Amino acid sequence: MSARRRSEMWIALKWAAILLLAYAFVTQQVLANTWIRRVDEAIKERNFLLSTKGKTPTLVMLIDDLGLRSITAIVLLFTAVIIARRFKSWRPINLSLLSLLLLNLIVGISKLMFGRTKPSSGFDLVFTDSGLSYPSGHAANALLTWGMFAYLIFRYSHREPFEGLRLTWFVILITAGVCLASLYRNTHWFSDLLGGLFIGGALLVLIIALDRRIPSKNQPS
Repeated sequence: MSARRRSEMWIALKWAAILLLAYAFVTQQVLANTWIRRVDEAIKERNFLLSTKGKTPTLVMLIDDLGLRSITAIVLLFTAVIIARRFKSWRPINLSLLSLLLLNLIVGISKLMFGRTKPSSGFDLVFTDSGLSYPSGHAANALLTWGMFAYLIFRYSHREPFEGLRLTWFVILITAGVCLASLYRNTHWFSDLLGGLFIGGALLVLIIALDRRIPSKNQPS
């Protein structure tokens, strides 16, 4: 493994550790019913955002759909297959499948474990049989899947505009839009989204670290 790959791997691992600690902290604060749930309540009772009564605007629904796994998985796998055929490598497909597997496994288990009710229920309860709000799968999926989409394009292109931008702002805008749409629609507490972003980001950089750790002769760098 080259010095560059080793450096990139350790940087990714450090970020994974930071994001996992942040996820653990938010989770502990939610379960302990501390200040973060007061923030959740304040945002839920917001007067500074548009009302969620009545029909949700089509634009908001379209943005919210960018966090749906049924949509993002198709986009990611389609992109991975194109890159895999171009470079005659299974690596893009394997990384994409791994990201989807970890997302569904870890986020899914977390939702079942914590059993938090959604804000639309009118109650903020944890460890309930019907609660699946924490962490937000939409937020985790948006950051992880679109982040992997951008990473694959950058890693296998190294051409403008990908070389300079690395599609970072693209991922940030989509993820932020999905989170704001969830708040607007009252489908998640603020801390649900925060927890989803932290766990989704941690999984993303862990997969990047794995990619850097195991060289591939068909990968440009």
